[in-house]
Amino acid sequence: MHLNEITNHPRIVIIGGGFGGIELAKKLKDKPVEVLMVDKNNYHTFQPLLYQVAMGDIEADSIAFPIRKIFGDQRNFSFRMANVQFINPETNTITTDIGDIAYDYVVMATGSTTNFFGNSELASRTMPMKSIPEALNLRSLILQNIEKAIITESQEEKEALLNFVVVGGGPTGVELSGALAEMRNYVLTYDYPELRKEDMKVYLVEGKEELLAVMSPNASKKAKDFLTELGVEVHNDVHVQSYTGDELVIDNGKRIQTRNVLWAAGVKGEVIKGIPKEILVRGNRIQTDEFNRVKGYGNIFAIGDVAAVITPDTPEGHPGVAPAAIQQGKHLAKNLTRLLNNEPMEPYKYFDKGSLATIGKNLAVADLGKLHFQGFFAWLIWGFVHLMSLVSARNRLIVLINWAGSYFSNSSGSRLIIRKYDSEKMKIQ
Repeated sequence: MHLNEITNHPRIVIIGGGFGGIELAKKLKDKPVEVLMVDKNNYHTFQPLLYQVAMGDIEADSIAFPIRKIFGDQRNFSFRMANVQFINPETNTITTDIGDIAYDYVVMATGSTTNFFGNSELASRTMPMKSIPEALNLRSLILQNIEKAIITESQEEKEALLNFVVVGGGPTGVELSGALAEMRNYVLTYDYPELRKEDMKVYLVEGKEELLAVMSPNASKKAKDFLTELGVEVHNDVHVQSYTGDELVIDNGKRIQTRNVLWAAGVKGEVIKGIPKEILVRGNRIQTDEFNRVKGYGNIFAIGDVAAVITPDTPEGHPGVAPAAIQQGKHLAKNLTRLLNNEPMEPYKYFDKGSLATIGKNLAVADLGKLHFQGFFAWLIWGFVHLMSLVSARNRLIVLINWAGSYFSNSSGSRLIIRKYDSEKMKIQ
């Protein structure tokens, strides 16, 4: 079979092996279609736990799973590892680094990437965390700077190496700040007896007046209380003014000497070239109708973080979270089947199951409809939901073992510098 040929069954090309793409492909099992997934990686990443990889709490392969293995028993599925460069609506093909691929229907499930809001200084000097390689880069940077802090004779240099600034007070920023604070409180002096807990400082900078703005006011307040109790210095309603690589300046006048700025302040859709800029909306997302069909096209669809389902009821689209992507994938599979059967498609409606965020050991917040929990019970809910959302039983077992070990020992065995990170050149050595 050649990738530029249309087979007897309609070919549905899915670009991206994230939550939405995986769910869509699964629901097309045994349907009279050919499903071809294209992704630059040959594995699916469970992104909600990337921060734990960055902190050395779990290994990278515990949140990754081979895409081909997910669909090992799905006969109408095939996979190609490739970078998609263009989408060509006029010829119904996509251009990749392994050649052109023809489609009957194409679904963009490319997800999102870090949004630096056009600031090249921040893009080149801060650390994002949207992929496993980036999480591993961050782990190396954190551990390398602690090692440097042990041997430096300059107190000013030592402070800069041990000051950690997290920018962004959403779930990722809150969870990362809490993990850094727990590392300082429980791990630092154990692993590095030359240092004191007071040597390491954690700051959280958020532009909104509250943390976790998407959650309830009570959850936002408790999250800030929990972080403050852990020793995090929280700055709300402020923005980063500049960062030189040595000094971060906040627009309230605060100056922090630091070599560690972790960027979790926003994301933007990862849009493939060939999509007209006129149909991109806020957050660099592709505007779709209520059927996830890209505006102006009949056989191009978008789901997940890259899609903005704009309707009178959802003028801003839906939140860029995993449950929304999964629901869109499931629903689009039904609609594509209906389309192939010449039946009318049904509009997509998002069902909000709630929001969760963990701050640290026994500390979390949960908004589940009208129910709101904080503390230990919320932490149990968070752990259960994330554990069961992992792709395979193997991943669940590995993560559970790591969590249990960390819970009872306040430590982990994954704080390894496997590959050194050159912060000046922003690359792996």
